Amino acid sequence: MSSGTTAREKINLRTPDVMAAVQEQVESHYRSDIVDKVRRAGGIISVGDTTVRLAKEFGFCYGVERAIDLAYAARKVFKDRRLFIVGEIIHNPEVNHQIASLGIKNLTGKNKQADISDLGPEDVVIVPAFGTELSIQQQIKDRGCQIVDTTCGDVMSVWKRVRKYASESATSIIHGKAEHEETKATSSRALGDGSGHYLVVLTLADTDYVCEYIRHGGDKQAFLEKFHGAHSPGFDPDVHLQTVGVANQTTMLRGETEEVQRRVRQAIVDRDGPELAAKNFRFFDTICGATQERQDALRELLNVKMDILLVVGGYNSSNTSHLAEMGEEKLPTYFVLNASRLLSSDEIKHYDLHEKSEVIARNWLPHGPAVIGITAGASCPNNLIEETLIRLFELRGISRYELDAAA
Repeated sequence: MSSGTTAREKINLRTPDVMAAVQEQVESHYRSDIVDKVRRAGGIISVGDTTVRLAKEFGFCYGVERAIDLAYAARKVFKDRRLFIVGEIIHNPEVNHQIASLGIKNLTGKNKQADISDLGPEDVVIVPAFGTELSIQQQIKDRGCQIVDTTCGDVMSVWKRVRKYASESATSIIHGKAEHEETKATSSRALGDGSGHYLVVLTLADTDYVCEYIRHGGDKQAFLEKFHGAHSPGFDPDVHLQTVGVANQTTMLRGETEEVQRRVRQAIVDRDGPELAAKNFRFFDTICGATQERQDALRELLNVKMDILLVVGGYNSSNTSHLAEMGEEKLPTYFVLNASRLLSSDEIKHYDLHEKSEVIARNWLPHGPAVIGITAGASCPNNLIEETLIRLFELRGISRYELDAAA
């Protein structure tokens, strides 16, 4: 048997002994006793005149935990082989740093350390939770590598849906960020056998532009320029908007995706009438359950009177960004990478979603009695939430000892 064939064999990484060792390692890196205690106490901790309320759901989801577990397991099982990953395992710098510390090198993106052309049959390649584009996956297979696929099941459900659209000659209108790894992976599946098409819309303004074209047509060249980099090769809005199906990047806001769906459907009805629209429009709910749970939990938390909200997580995390958007609509909200961004009781360095960069805000922390909310995206580990909690209380004049005693 050739080495290439051996490398392609399916290997079970999740054996009891491997997973026991992985669990111990993962917990040592990411677990938080304080966060666990606060959760058990109903998500509320009060010391002196400072109360912190945690959202009921935050932090690592099952898909993220599985991806991390498999990456750690791959390192243990393939001790003497080179390990690589396509991009980032998830959108969190702390976690990606830990993955890099295991000797797992990056094949794509700004932190690229090797090229797919350098790979051979003895190499192991991890596909991240977002999945990857079919062309990249095929290149890796062609090199004969062992593939450890950590793609989230919710993402694969979207792939199944857009493949079905393509088989029915329906163009996939994907609500998402065109450059996001998940959306790029989904777009590649929307091509089906090669004859399928897709169009990515990010905002409701994008959606309205598409809807106007569906109803009345327009300047094809202007349309293609507006959506440059966000449509399939050979896309023709005069042809490929006749029959459409809506899908989404799984981490988008549910309400916004539903509005995209409603507006596109109405445009098809206006153009074709209700009877034909039933044939020319398709939709399936593909928002991930964990994303929805975190949005619902924050929505519930925002019903409570609070002074400020901290959202903790990676700035390139789509689901975390949406939590920050939700908070901004209700109260002063600060999107922070980790505890180090809480500079002092007067200054905080946070990510401005509109400026798309970190900025420093002053007079951010209330004086006197305060209620502060904290949430985090599905890619944020509990240890970062703990560090943020400790730093927050420290800036309010409360020691770690007092915090431990209250938790």
